[in-house]
Amino acid sequence: MALKVDGKPCYGSLATGPGMSGSLSDSETVPHLIPAPGPEPQKWQPMSKQELEFAAGGAGWRKVRCHLVLVFWLCWLGMLGAAITIIVQSPRPIAPALLWWQRALFYRIQPSVFTDAQNEVPSGIHAVSERLPYLKSLGVGAVVLEGLFRRDASPPNLTSVDVGTVPQVQQLLMQCRKEGIRVVLSFCELDLFGHQHSVANGSDVTSELSGSIQNALRFWLEQGVAGFEICDTDMAYSPKTLTEWRVLVQEFSTSDRERIVLVKQTGESLSALNTFGTSTNHSLMEMVTRSLLPPAHHLLSRQEVAVAMDRLLSTPHGDIWPSWTVGGEATPVFHRMLLVLMMTLPGSPVVKYGEEIVPSPNVSAQIQEHQADKTLGQGDSVGERTLKQSPSALFSSLSHCRQREESLLYGAFTLLPFNSTSLSSSNSTSATQGPKSAPMLAFLRSWGCVHFLVLLNLGTETRVLDPAWAPSLPHDGVFVTSTGLDRLGTISLETLRIQPEEAVVIKLLEHRSYSP
Repeated sequence: MALKVDGKPCYGSLATGPGMSGSLSDSETVPHLIPAPGPEPQKWQPMSKQELEFAAGGAGWRKVRCHLVLVFWLCWLGMLGAAITIIVQSPRPIAPALLWWQRALFYRIQPSVFTDAQNEVPSGIHAVSERLPYLKSLGVGAVVLEGLFRRDASPPNLTSVDVGTVPQVQQLLMQCRKEGIRVVLSFCELDLFGHQHSVANGSDVTSELSGSIQNALRFWLEQGVAGFEICDTDMAYSPKTLTEWRVLVQEFSTSDRERIVLVKQTGESLSALNTFGTSTNHSLMEMVTRSLLPPAHHLLSRQEVAVAMDRLLSTPHGDIWPSWTVGGEATPVFHRMLLVLMMTLPGSPVVKYGEEIVPSPNVSAQIQEHQADKTLGQGDSVGERTLKQSPSALFSSLSHCRQREESLLYGAFTLLPFNSTSLSSSNSTSATQGPKSAPMLAFLRSWGCVHFLVLLNLGTETRVLDPAWAPSLPHDGVFVTSTGLDRLGTISLETLRIQPEEAVVIKLLEHRSYSP
């Protein structure tokens, strides 16, 4: 059965009308929804002044903003001014203008110890010249030449040297000037005025000798000598002599090269100081060299060293700038402790030749073994150089620390009175042992917020700090050096243990001040 389809319109057919095509493709392009006509979109335009003022709240809001900005800057300037005022008005230490002899480390040396008796020409001055770079590396700032003139001559000829020649001394002075090391001539143990001869012939001879000494001093000052030293036991030591020398050195002193007069103290008290008077006391000498230990011809015991050090720390320092030397004889262990004490006390340390090389017990055996090998011809240059450098490591660490730390140069000195009750032994809970049974010394060197704590254990027991001792001290610190050179890193004072016959230097970390 077939379906007949004709050309007449029927159901399902596509109607055509005006504007519309009868094709299927044309019918698909006709939109189903025709949008209603509306206003055209406006283009973007900047706001006018009135529109901006309206949007920002008007002219009143603009005044508020200006006032807020003004208040902000006024507050900022006020805080800045307050900070500057607090910084300016805060108490702070003023660094004193230290002169070269107050900062320098002095080194005593006798050229005669280097003189070879087998040589026709003495080599002592030349040997000192060869050691200048070594002394410079140790931080030495001034050399005190001892034994340069003949001691048996009365009066001595101060323009003629006994060790070497005057041109050799002039060459040494020139080399010292290049190295930045000053030279001081020592007249100790010399009969400057020929006392016996002057007493027999009257005061006219003494005046004549005084004039010749003045000429000799002037000669050496013209060569560049930085000053002169005289002992308090010398017959020429008197206010008159010091006054004449002081006037002469001031004549040659300049702003960068001041010349000085040193006095070497040989006894417990400086003789003739009481007769000089306090008004002229400071103008007669720049420095007085004192001994840490009393002079003795035997090795001092532990008790003798403890008593001497305790007396030294307990005695207030005078107005004259002090300088320190070891003085008496002590064992190498105590000598290392004295080296720490000398480098940390207020004043200028004076080291004698050989004192910077103080071997520790473990190094002593190595040196003896090395000397035995060298005797057998088995010496090694590298090993010899290492052994020579090892004992002086403590000295180098102390001298370089003293150069860069203001607290050790001109900081305040505070003795910590904890000997009787403030320490407890590691083997006993009692804290009432006095300095005689267990000598323990300590002091602070403070400058501003920086504090150095120096502890010296002269006893035979390990010591620990009592927690109740000096509660205002900072609790933490860092090791600077120690006699054993085995202390490194940070340390808490609550856990610090000081070994027998040990000295330590600790830089405290917290910014607090100690009040006894």
